[in-house]
Amino acid sequence: MEEYMSVALVTSAYSMLATTSFVGMGDAVTEETFDWVFSQPKIVRASAIICRLMDDMVSPKFEQNREHVASAVECHVKQHGASEQETHKEFNKQVTNAWKDVNEEYLIPTAVPMTILTRVLNLSRVIDVIYKNEDGYTHSRTVLKDFVTSMLIDSVPIL
Repeated sequence: MEEYMSVALVTSAYSMLATTSFVGMGDAVTEETFDWVFSQPKIVRASAIICRLMDDMVSPKFEQNREHVASAVECHVKQHGASEQETHKEFNKQVTNAWKDVNEEYLIPTAVPMTILTRVLNLSRVIDVIYKNEDGYTHSRTVLKDFVTSMLIDSVPIL
């Protein structure tokens, strides 16, 4: 499981997405910002854990049918002799703890501006919406369509 996670946190592309989200932020982003994100700070690592585990909990059967690589669920079941239900319970605890790390890092002043931390936090929020109960990334036309419609087409005006 540890070997899987060391690779899976990189291949989830969360760190890359967080980094590229800084493009176009103007003066808020400095060379120090990139040094910070490349050092894998706790908030970025915790967000990548949220992304990887939430994705793997909702998509293993679909990915197995595609002869995809093993998921965190399969690795945990094999290594610990746990059932899928027990594995999901454990992963939900890990996701909860990762959210605590994200919140801690967001609330404690750091070497980067709050606008940078807010980008990382908001990306984590998007991941949470996409993978909350099903694989919204793979099945975006059915799962995410209503979210996107409600935000961009049928949005509520703020007075």
